[in-house]
Parts: sequence; C-alpha cells; structure tokens
Amino acid sequence: MPGWYSKKWFTVLLHVAAWVLLFSLPFILRPSMNRPAEQEQHALQALIRYLINDIIYISYFYLNALVFIPKFFYKRKYKEFALANILSFIGIVFITWLSLFQLIKQSNFSLSGHLLFNVFFFLFFLAASTAYRMIRDRTKADRIAREKENENLKTELSLLRSQASPHFMFNVLNNMVAMARKKSELLEPSLLKFSSLMRYMLYEADEEKVLLEKEIDYLHSYIDLQQQRFGKNVQVNVNFDAVDGNYEIEPMLLIRFVENAFKHGTGMIENAVIDVQLKAENGNLNFNVKNKYDPASVEIKDKTSGIGLTNVKRRLNLLYGNKHKLTITQKDNLFTVSLQLNLK
Repeated sequence: MPGWYSKKWFTVLLHVAAWVLLFSLPFILRPSMNRPAEQEQHALQALIRYLINDIIYISYFYLNALVFIPKFFYKRKYKEFALANILSFIGIVFITWLSLFQLIKQSNFSLSGHLLFNVFFFLFFLAASTAYRMIRDRTKADRIAREKENENLKTELSLLRSQASPHFMFNVLNNMVAMARKKSELLEPSLLKFSSLMRYMLYEADEEKVLLEKEIDYLHSYIDLQQQRFGKNVQVNVNFDAVDGNYEIEPMLLIRFVENAFKHGTGMIENAVIDVQLKAENGNLNFNVKNKYDPASVEIKDKTSGIGLTNVKRRLNLLYGNKHKLTITQKDNLFTVSLQLNLK
C-alpha cells in the first residue's frame, strides 16, 4: 500500500512549496531598504511584472511536461515538439511584452533585452520541465517493474513451496492402511500427526513467514511418520535444541533437506543412519542433516518427485541472499548438508 508521501495532495503541496521557494529567492537574497514613494511605486510595478512572469513560466513548465513531451517527444515527433516550443516561446514573449505596456505602462522598452531575458528563462524551464517529466516517468517505470518483480517472486516462491514430495504422502497413507488392517494402536497418533502435517502444509505454508517453532513441529511430525514407516531399518538421530527467541522463517524451507535424507539414505543402504540437528540462538540458525548413501547405486527418479535440493537452493537465494550459507558435501559414503541462516 502506498504511503502518505505518494498521495496526490502531498505531490501538489510539494510542487507549491518548490515554486514558492524558487520565486522567493530574489526577495530573500536582496536586502530590504527604505525607499522613497516614487521608488516604491516602481518596485510595485516590478513585483507585478515578476508575478506575471512567474505564472506564465509555471504554466509553460507543466504544458511542456504534461503535454508536449508525452504527445510529441515520446512519440518521436521531434519536429512537432520543436514547433510547439517555438510557438510557446513566441507566446511568452508577446504576453510579457503586453504586460509591460498594458499593465505597467513601461516606456523604456528594449526589444533585445526583453528577448535575451526570456530566452534565458525559457531554456531554463524547458530543461527543467523535460528533466522533471523524464525523471518522474523513469521513477514510475522502476516502481512498476519492482511491483511486477515482487509479484513474480511471490508466484515463484508459492510454486516452489507447494512442491511437496507425493511419494511421502502415498507411503504414509499405505502405512496407515497396513496399521488399520493390523488394528495397531499406533494408527490414531499417526493420523493426528499426519493431520497436523497436512494442516501446516495447507494453511501455514501460505504465510510469508512462520514461527520457527512451528517449522520445527512440522519436522518432528514428518520424521516421526517416517520412523514409523521404516521402523528398525533406519536409525534416526534427532537433536533439536530449544530456540532462544521468537524467530520467524520461510515455511517448508528445512523439510527439503530431511526429505532428501530419507529419499537417498534408505532402501538398500546397509546400516542406514540419518542425523538431524538444529540450533537457533542469537539470531542465527544452524541446521545440519547427514545420511549414509551408496554412490554405486543408480536411482530411477520419476517426474513427480519434485525438484528437491534445486528447489531449496533457489528459495534460499531469492529470500535470504547473502544472509545464508549452504554447504553440501559427499565424502566417505556420507551426504552432509549444513545450513547457516541469519534470522534477524
């Protein structure tokens, strides 16, 4: 939502203040002095002429900025633009000449001096009004471009955020079907965790930021459901330290690393181990995920598996820029992800 400084009334007020300041400078800089009555009369006539010139040149300023430039200059009608300004100059010279003879009744008129005076002011206001219009249009174009970029960014982030692994959903549901057939006591808590997980994905994930504690609860639910699925086939070590503040984070940002660990660190992996650690203090988040993997195994990926780590790298660059550091290493059959994030 635009601020008060972008309101129309403020723009008008700013223009009025600028004109008053500009045309008051001669009176501010000129020292005041006591004049005889005859000089006071001449001063009054000069003031009237000065005010007429002010009104004329202010009118020309907006005529050039609001009409001539968009109608002729921007459309590359340079001849028409030049002709319009030449006619404006002739009109200004004529009106100011008329003010000298009809309103002020000035007798000592010099045509060359009159033309020289108006040429200087005309060129000044021509340059000023042209610069004003171009700067205003450029600022507006930049603002619109930023708004479009922000909208595109929001759309892209929304798409990236929504790409949850369908395999996990199918596997959890199949696991619950098996528990239902066995009438397992774990079915009810599993349903509650799955419900909590889905609620987070459907509602909380639409927010720009969520509390880090909610993201941690989501990770807990996900890991618990995966542990129920794999049982003793995978050793899962989780160490989430207590968070020392009400930090906020982009929703569903950390889950991709955990998904990747379960995806590539299970199956035919002998003595499969997954370690997940999280610590947040002094405004900094340290998140580490490790899993064993078999470099010799070739995994077939289907098109519905999402974009995994490419997804989260893109989101980190878009949202946190140089406020994060992501390190991914593969050494000694161990896949390690280390993320440092500035949450301030």
